[in-house]
Amino acid sequence: MSSLLEGRRAVVTGAGRNVGAAIAERFAREGARTVVADIDGEAAARVAKALNDAYPDSAVPLAADVSRTADVTRLADTAWAELGHIDTLVNCVAITDRPTTVLDLADDLWRKVLDTSLTSAFLTTKYVAAKMVAEGQGGVIVHIGSTSGQFARKNALAYPTAKAGLYALVRSLAVQLGPHGIRVNTVSPNKVGSPVGTDVEPANRERRNLVGRACTPEDIAGAVTFMVGGEAGFITGTDLLVDGGALISTGD
Repeated sequence: MSSLLEGRRAVVTGAGRNVGAAIAERFAREGARTVVADIDGEAAARVAKALNDAYPDSAVPLAADVSRTADVTRLADTAWAELGHIDTLVNCVAITDRPTTVLDLADDLWRKVLDTSLTSAFLTTKYVAAKMVAEGQGGVIVHIGSTSGQFARKNALAYPTAKAGLYALVRSLAVQLGPHGIRVNTVSPNKVGSPVGTDVEPANRERRNLVGRACTPEDIAGAVTFMVGGEAGFITGTDLLVDGGALISTGD
C-alpha cells in the first residue's frame, strides 16, 4: 500500500460503481479512510467490503441521495461521526438525458438531471464545507466534470447544461472557500466506462482521442488522487482535463 494520502479522511459520492468506486479504491490504496456513499446502498456496501478486505478499516458505506438536502446533511454528520474529521470531498454523481433535444426533453427529466448532476455538487459542498470551515483545518473538494459541459451537443441538453454550470459553480466556490484554506477543482473525463458514457462503444472512444485507447475509471482516479494530494496544493478554481486530447483533436 502506498501512502500519498496517509491519514486523510474522505467522502466520495457515487462510489458504488465505476469511476466513484475506482476513486474510493485508489484512496484506500494510498492510505486514506473513506466514506463510500451511493444512492444504491447495497452497491456502497459491496465496494466498502471489498476495500476493507483489501485495506482493513479503510471504508465506511453509506446510502445517500445527494440531490436531497436531508440525505446530504445526514451524510456529513455520519462522515464526521464515523471518521472524526473530513478533509477531502469528491462528488462523482451524474445522470444523462442522452439522447434528447429541446423539442423532446421531458420537463421532469430536465429537473432530475440538473438536480442529480449539479444541485448535488452544491449541496455536498455546502454541508461538508460548513464542517470543514468550523474545524478550521482547510480541505480539498473535487467535482467530476465532463467535456460535455465545454461544447455544444446535438443529442443532449440537460447534462451538458449541468456540467457547464458545474464549472461556474466551482470557480465561485474556490473564491468563497479559499480564505478558509479549502481548494475546489474539477476533473473532467471525455468518454469513460461509466453509466453516463456506456452508450459509446470502447472502439469509438478510442478513435476520439490521441492516446489510442479508451479512458478508464482508473485514469480518473489517478487524476483525482493528484488533485487532492499535496503536489496540487497551489491549484484551485480550475479544471484538470483527462480526455486523451479528444477536445483538441475532434471537438468531441
